[in-house]
Amino acid sequence: MNENFIYGIAKVEVGNATIGYIEKGSFQWGGTSPEATDIEAEQVPAAPVLSLLQKNGTIAPQFNLIQLDVNNLQTVMGGTVEGKKWSAPTDLVSVTDSVKITTQSGAVIDIPKATVQANLDGNLTLSEVSKVKVALKVLTPDGGGSPYSIDYTGTPAAGIEEG
Repeated sequence: MNENFIYGIAKVEVGNATIGYIEKGSFQWGGTSPEATDIEAEQVPAAPVLSLLQKNGTIAPQFNLIQLDVNNLQTVMGGTVEGKKWSAPTDLVSVTDSVKITTQSGAVIDIPKATVQANLDGNLTLSEVSKVKVALKVLTPDGGGSPYSIDYTGTPAAGIEEG
């Protein structure tokens, strides 16, 4: 166990629901680099004399959900569930909730507010499974505060069941 490393997905929660298996190798942090405006001076041709920060860097996690039970579909895409039948939403739906990602190394990524954008993807074949491509748009929490945090709990998440 080493708190200098973050690796492996153990569990992903959207709101109060733990969603199922995430496709191996599909998780990406996404996001944007910090933005700054460089101030140049005629007298100093070698480099800017000042750099003004315009925007912090962001994350925009993306992953493929491959355990497509009706509850997982409803959690990430909205719609309705009746027994074992999921029906896609008929109106525009925005799924906005908290997201928590627990890693195998023991780190917990907590996103207090994110819009979950998801759609069916992949192929329908006998050599792979269909998936839901999920993209998280990290938002400023209601009332302000940090858009996300990483907390190393010190307890590796080995043995946590998915779904």
